[in-house]
Amino acid sequence: MRLLSRFLSGTAVALLASGIAASAQARDLTVVSWGGAYQKAQKTLYFAPFTAETGVAMLDESWDGGIGVLRAKVEGGNATWDVVQVESDELALGCEEGLYEKLDFAKIGGAESYMKEAVSECGVGAIVYNFVLGYDKDKLKAPPKSWADFFDTKTFPGKRGLRNGPKTTLEIALIADGVAPGDVYSVLASDEGVERAFKKLDTIKEDIVFWKAGAQPPQLLASGEVAMTSIYNGRVDAANKADGRHFGIVWDGSLFTIDSWVILKGSPNVEDAYKYLNYVGKPEVQAKLPMAIAYGVTSKGANAKIDPERLKDLPTAEANIANATEIDTTFWLENIDRLTERFNKWAAVQ
Repeated sequence: MRLLSRFLSGTAVALLASGIAASAQARDLTVVSWGGAYQKAQKTLYFAPFTAETGVAMLDESWDGGIGVLRAKVEGGNATWDVVQVESDELALGCEEGLYEKLDFAKIGGAESYMKEAVSECGVGAIVYNFVLGYDKDKLKAPPKSWADFFDTKTFPGKRGLRNGPKTTLEIALIADGVAPGDVYSVLASDEGVERAFKKLDTIKEDIVFWKAGAQPPQLLASGEVAMTSIYNGRVDAANKADGRHFGIVWDGSLFTIDSWVILKGSPNVEDAYKYLNYVGKPEVQAKLPMAIAYGVTSKGANAKIDPERLKDLPTAEANIANATEIDTTFWLENIDRLTERFNKWAAVQ
């Protein structure tokens, strides 16, 4: 610009600078989600209808998560994304680091319109999904009813699938050992509580098959390698619908988490971003998503608009969420390294 100013008048320089700034901001609203079948459903039920109703042109992209990706976008001054769906740890970390706009809930229907767990300073809940006890109805004569049954290999013989890491696995062990779901994290915060969880895991250690990716638990059930497993509720629904399986879910004592929408700091499309969040926060809009994919939604009014036969398969059905516990993001951000080290040492001992 300094070189150009030698040849251009001050007015011309100003016009050029103005044009550069305008072109930097002249882009469509960009919404980022998780890809796959989920984003395919969003395209049909959220994105296209939003543009049709509001006239706001938008692009959608997908990502694989990671707070570092968002840091680079915002801190590098290259916030080419506007609205992003994030997991609970990314929400907490990014809000603390100032990567997101602080939300004005008055622009999206009011905080009271959403389930309380879906409302935070920097984000609004998009979906609810659970870690549940899954089993194959075709292979078990009597269905399990609790995590205590999961640990009862005499009554329910067979291997058990558990996530290869402390998060969710330690909570499950404590609930199976009699800790009330609402007390899990206060117990787990003590050394005695941690030892209690590992002692419970010891009782079935020889029967555990560990899984890492979400696609593995339904495969373990289908092959008969395990009799029961911890599993994402959506994977059960998908296996039953797409593959003709007869997998069952025990919702009692399940662990749920929420993905949220955030607006990246520095977005040139903040007002359009609010229009998007307001649209997808409407109960009549949210109620369409579970018909395509088995996630719970966060608008308080959505359940009443969902077919009761479908609602019973969702995390947010009243009966299913009654004794469920939200995974404590703050606890795991503070303790994941310590407990992973402890878990890996325990798992390595035969």
